[in-house]
Amino acid sequence: MAIPNCSLKVNRELLDPGFESYRLSLDSIPTYNVELDAAVAEVKLKDSQYTLDHVRAFGMYNYLHIDPWYEDSVYFVDSKGRVLNLTVTLDTALGKPCEMFRFESDPSSCEGEQLCASLSLTSATWATLSDGTGKLTLLRTSKRGESSHIKWEPMFSERLGEPFIIVHSLAHVLSHVYTIEVLLLRVQKDPSDTKGSGFSISLEWITVDNSAGQGESEERKYGVRKSRMMKGKSVPHYTAVEPRGKGIIVASEKPFAFTEVDGLPLEEPPAEDMEVENSDPIYFWQQTEEDVTVCVRLPEGTTKDDIRFKLTVDCLRVGVGDHAPLLNGQLFAPVDPEASTWTIKDDKSLEVSLQKRSEGPLWSEVVLGDRRGEYLMSDEQKSQLQQRLSYLTAEDLNPNPEKDKPPCNAQEMEDCDMFPEDSSTLMRFDGATLKPTHVVSLGSHQFLFSVHIDPSEMPAFCLRHDVDALLWQPRPNQDNDIWEHISTFNALGYVQASKRDKKFATCAPNFSYAALCECLRRVFIYRQPTPVDTVLFNRKQGRQVGQVAKQQVANLDTNDPVLGFRATNERLFVLTANNLFVLKVNN
Repeated sequence: MAIPNCSLKVNRELLDPGFESYRLSLDSIPTYNVELDAAVAEVKLKDSQYTLDHVRAFGMYNYLHIDPWYEDSVYFVDSKGRVLNLTVTLDTALGKPCEMFRFESDPSSCEGEQLCASLSLTSATWATLSDGTGKLTLLRTSKRGESSHIKWEPMFSERLGEPFIIVHSLAHVLSHVYTIEVLLLRVQKDPSDTKGSGFSISLEWITVDNSAGQGESEERKYGVRKSRMMKGKSVPHYTAVEPRGKGIIVASEKPFAFTEVDGLPLEEPPAEDMEVENSDPIYFWQQTEEDVTVCVRLPEGTTKDDIRFKLTVDCLRVGVGDHAPLLNGQLFAPVDPEASTWTIKDDKSLEVSLQKRSEGPLWSEVVLGDRRGEYLMSDEQKSQLQQRLSYLTAEDLNPNPEKDKPPCNAQEMEDCDMFPEDSSTLMRFDGATLKPTHVVSLGSHQFLFSVHIDPSEMPAFCLRHDVDALLWQPRPNQDNDIWEHISTFNALGYVQASKRDKKFATCAPNFSYAALCECLRRVFIYRQPTPVDTVLFNRKQGRQVGQVAKQQVANLDTNDPVLGFRATNERLFVLTANNLFVLKVNN
């Protein structure tokens, strides 16, 4: 069955085509320093953890956790096994971090592999904690903002196999049954992967609740009720469980799929009964500078009344009867639906003629992410392609550079033009069927960061679109556009590419600024455009400037590497091994 392709629909009203640049501001950023009693519980990679996936999952782990329910409150775990909290009310009177919980035994003393301790603030009154050795603990925290002095109470603690980190968790209540959904990430050795790194990535989605036993919900015992395992070949950029556990969203360079439920392998369902050979292309296509012609193979006996055809400016859907669509998703480029046609040829194929809205550019595929078609090139196109590539096989390397310049010189490309070879995908899986329901091919939309905007919703994620950075909020309850464009950071996609030492990126929940942090010392703040108090004039364009977007740079007084980085509407928090810095960004 083909996965239905979707698209990320950009809200043009949130774009600023007239944005010029950021102006460096020399205004100082008030910075406050809290010296820690004990170092942060940093776990450095071992020689056996040598792959890029190990670096992404554990080497780039953000050791600082922000509380989405209570502003300006952050948490981290120190080398004494303590979960510590710092809540800021007055910047000039910062106290010492308060202990909220302590591990029963020192995780660093455990034998075998150990990862960094990980924390996820599950709800306004719950948290999930991993000690880095494979033990999961659920903690009842009470209302943290009102009772920050109350120690957290463990309600569930169990070893769940190999070490993991917690990447997301949430809680929901139904009929006095309290349920917590937790996502665990592991990088495991994979003997079957002989051509790759020798490791695979597993995402375990577990459900813990207190449905067992009798009496009030507070007295019931918590236990693991369900476990589902996903496998993939790259550490996901983003993964989160939907509210009430109705599904899961994963963004990754290589696709994930569910493989086990409660330790039992999933049985592969029989193939759809469409009479099309899996090994052969489902459709063939050709193109000119003006149009694209697609020939879709049809099951035997198909009539005109069986065809299900829908075409819009940027989407195409072709199906037969009640079967799964043969072709469905976002087109490579916009077309003119009024000038496009379809007809049945010889009762064997459906010929679709798509009129390009913009003449000239050639398409690399018909539907984004669909690889089941075969492109047929005309003799004229083959000849043109050979001429364009002839300089690659000439005896002299570009003998006449003024006459035969290659169309692209890789040495002239900037970092911001480079993207991973693998095409990243954004997928939504149904929580009941464990099958993908939506997929978006991210292509060159580089993943930048994820951030909690509203604690009642899933984390938002930021992608590069051309030079800008666009923030997307998952809204799984919306049938069509389940990813909504909610904000834009002008030119941030381009700017962040120049920061070679960038380690973390984030933004304020109210979108007032975005921030980047390097491995050592430097923090960059990019503010949204604001009206200027004085009259400024752009001499080149001969017009008055009404708004200015400011860039600010802060240098931290430390030689320790940055281990954590989080933002609130007013402050930035930067964690190093021995210090917690608080930067007052907004008043």
